Amino acid sequence: LEGMMLMGAAFAFWAVIAGLPMPVAIAAGALAGAATSLLFGVLALTFLTNQYAAGLALAIFGSGVSAFLGRGFGSAPIDALKRVHIPFLSDIPVVGPMFFRFDPMVYLAIGMFGLITWFLYRTKGGLILRTIGESPETSHAIGYPVIRIRYLAVLFGGLMAGLAGAYLSVAYTPLWVENMTAGKGWISLALVVFATWRPLRVLIGAWLFGGMTILQLQGQALGIAVPSELLSALPYLATIIVLVIISQNRQLLTLHFPASLAKPFRAAS
Repeated sequence: LEGMMLMGAAFAFWAVIAGLPMPVAIAAGALAGAATSLLFGVLALTFLTNQYAAGLALAIFGSGVSAFLGRGFGSAPIDALKRVHIPFLSDIPVVGPMFFRFDPMVYLAIGMFGLITWFLYRTKGGLILRTIGESPETSHAIGYPVIRIRYLAVLFGGLMAGLAGAYLSVAYTPLWVENMTAGKGWISLALVVFATWRPLRVLIGAWLFGGMTILQLQGQALGIAVPSELLSALPYLATIIVLVIISQNRQLLTLHFPASLAKPFRAAS
């Protein structure tokens, strides 16, 4: 995820400084993430390489390529993605600034959460996808194209990771910084483990980790008497603590764990 996000961030930023419209730039970032995920798919699904090693290699690849591309970006900021003003709702005291004064990407992320959850648990396609995650052999035996569906899942994941990277470079921090994801891809992986593969828990966990990131920024702005380095480290400390706690409880670690996660599959001839 880290490599896909960095590629998405780099290509979205490049598209903006090239003069392309913001929606096109965001789409370029998403497609860059999908293209990067295709490399992972080829390594893991076609050549059956170790998926953990392939993921780590892809993270290093994305970091290196994005850093190389970023050399030509300079240090000048770009015009960030504009926030949306929703008539009446944005003007409600307290509630308005909290929920109705964000850029379109925030609302898109919330919408995608609902759409993906609905797909996974309310559609036949979602049931097939989850079945393949549990037992690809059974899915193959009843006629489902396991490798093709896994490729589609990997590409969609890359598309979303590229979209997240694009958000970092054109909205969250509209200034190119090398390795600007700062480990957020790794945190997102820990978040899935923390949430035991359940979408609603992922959403709650994302809010918690996001709140720690905002606390880092707001704490420094408000002059809280805590070293800025400690505030900056909060999301990463929380990630380590969560992983340690979960690793001590095997039942919690394996709860809802896809049985075939990271296991290669070769269709029987």
